[in-house]
Amino acid sequence: MPASTTKSLRVAVLADSDTRWKWGSLTANRISPAESDIRLDGFLLRGRATPTPRQLEEVGVRADTLREVTGVEFLRALGQETYDIVVLALVGGAVQAMLHGLAHAWDGRTKRPVVVTGYVGVVYEKLADGLLLRHGADLVLANSRQDADRFRAVYEGVGADAGSVTEVALPFLGGSRYEEHDPYTVVFAAQPSVPETRKDRRYLLNRLIRHARLHPDREVLLKLRSKPGEHTTHIEELPYQKLVQKADPPANFRLVYGHMGEVLDRTDLLVTISSTAALESLHRRVPTVVLTDLGVREALGNHHFVGSGCLASWDQLDAGHRPVPDAAWVARQGVAADGAYDTAFDVARCRIRELLEAAGSPPLAPYYTPATAPGYLPGLLARHHLGPDGSPLPGAPAADREPSPVRQIVRRAARGAYRHGVQRVAPVIRRMGEL
Repeated sequence: MPASTTKSLRVAVLADSDTRWKWGSLTANRISPAESDIRLDGFLLRGRATPTPRQLEEVGVRADTLREVTGVEFLRALGQETYDIVVLALVGGAVQAMLHGLAHAWDGRTKRPVVVTGYVGVVYEKLADGLLLRHGADLVLANSRQDADRFRAVYEGVGADAGSVTEVALPFLGGSRYEEHDPYTVVFAAQPSVPETRKDRRYLLNRLIRHARLHPDREVLLKLRSKPGEHTTHIEELPYQKLVQKADPPANFRLVYGHMGEVLDRTDLLVTISSTAALESLHRRVPTVVLTDLGVREALGNHHFVGSGCLASWDQLDAGHRPVPDAAWVARQGVAADGAYDTAFDVARCRIRELLEAAGSPPLAPYYTPATAPGYLPGLLARHHLGPDGSPLPGAPAADREPSPVRQIVRRAARGAYRHGVQRVAPVIRRMGEL
């Protein structure tokens, strides 16, 4: 394509964890019109799950700039700098706060950036709550046909405009199609918050170790999301690294970290409770199992996989079971193992192009307002130092100066203390309460 037809786009991504940074930055590249050059500015929302340098390196996504900010600092930056697209890769409450804050920051503008949000993976809980907190963005991305139908039904059911719902796919699917490896490798994709109890997590670890002993010719890997002291999208009070210290695994059992795609490059059987890694695995046609050992329950999220053909137990796996996914179910999940993935983002790109080329932009209009949710919205906004109209509250952090070295050290120490409390102190207090 001639250089003269290439347009430069400036994109801002605000994320609050390593997984959401991965989703947001990859989404920004997927949805930007194909004829555009992208400048990507990354903003990491300061909080308990702000990713560490190691986590950012593991994600493997590069930005032109990357800095840690508070919500108010982000809003001030967006009010001062010019962007074409803004991707909000945040938990629902933070998305809603930023939508109101951006509406205030851009008040009076005839043209503003296109605002995009969505979900990192499988949506199996708080469907209405999470969706209504995301309402107001120009595009609310649905990772599958099934999600798009559900999202529209929720918006239409409360009388909200459902035109923002846009079907896409998970932005990090890819990789080579499955071929069997030597040695045969079984990978258990662990999740930080599922299951929650020590008993259930120890059970899963023991079954994985037992599988390794029953199949000494196999590599059995426990794929972990974060190292002790780090946090991801969900809090992990009982890391498997701590539990495995009291086990006695065989030589063919190992803990692994790293990019999920690289681990899948050597996987022959992916096992999980309900991780989005199952969809990555199915996309490559890697044999994939969603465990039923702890039941098929909404609290675990594995109910999402009912009808997939992937539900099975460790007893079945120990006996040599290989799952066969249901083609119709897989197709509705946006996995697109048949090759249609290449066009999954075309509609989103087209809509963004139309919005960018339009003469003006309508104001952001979230469903929640001080009139529709007077007992809910003000408190939600206040947690992000915003008033009911989206304006920064007095005393909100300033964005015009870099924190001093001492303040940065104190901040890191405080975050480390919080993580230590979650992973070390809280479980002890909980056990004492059960005596």
